[in-house]
Amino acid sequence: MKTLIVHAHPEPKSLNSSLKDLAVATLENAGHDVLVSDLYAMNWKATVDAADFGPSAASPLQIARDSGRAFDAGTLTPDVRAEQEKLLWADTIIFQFPLWWYTMPAILKGWVDRVFTYHFAYGVGEHSDTKYGERFGEGTLAGRRALLSVTAGGPESHYAARGINGPIDDLLYPIQHGILYYPGLEVLPPFVRFGTDRMTDADYPEVAKAWRQRLLTLDSTEPIAFRPQNFGDYAIPSLQLKDGLEPTGRAGFGLHVR
Repeated sequence: MKTLIVHAHPEPKSLNSSLKDLAVATLENAGHDVLVSDLYAMNWKATVDAADFGPSAASPLQIARDSGRAFDAGTLTPDVRAEQEKLLWADTIIFQFPLWWYTMPAILKGWVDRVFTYHFAYGVGEHSDTKYGERFGEGTLAGRRALLSVTAGGPESHYAARGINGPIDDLLYPIQHGILYYPGLEVLPPFVRFGTDRMTDADYPEVAKAWRQRLLTLDSTEPIAFRPQNFGDYAIPSLQLKDGLEPTGRAGFGLHVR
């Protein structure tokens, strides 16, 4: 297995960095190939601008069109091309980050904004009366798996169905469904550690044991059963879930999981 780890934490001695290092060691010891994109260590540029697209940039700048033209012409900036090549190389992509303000750190969102270009991660495939592009179960990254490894400072009860922060599955839905499943990645259930603001060194061995176990069972873990877009569950072109497919007692984001 070939694994890419995209890591987003500025402190090399943080829990997130320790989990990243443990993932590298565990997977390599199991015979896997591993690449790491440590975004802070790379001094990753988090903002999209005309420099990303080289001579394909227009004036005024149009991010979607210009990024697609640059992708097609091979004029994307080298750091973006390198990350796209890593994604195409990998069988599995692990995203290691802390939950900050209910989402990923800005540097990681900037990685997505710059790397998931038009004609690479979106704007792919046939658009017609019967097929609305290759996305949500199809796309450039189909056949690969993704896993979020997330740390949250608050206790698990705050992220439960009745918790004040909302269910963790709902908070992660825009990332797991809207960013990862969109270009075709199969998304594994996340590895989430709660209450990390109160963790001590004595708590780490238990966390490390659970993380090793998840890493060594990546191949046998069933992905989240998100509904594919083009295979009958949704009406096209409205992309509304067809009547009668609503799971009993489920609403909101949960409607889009089989």
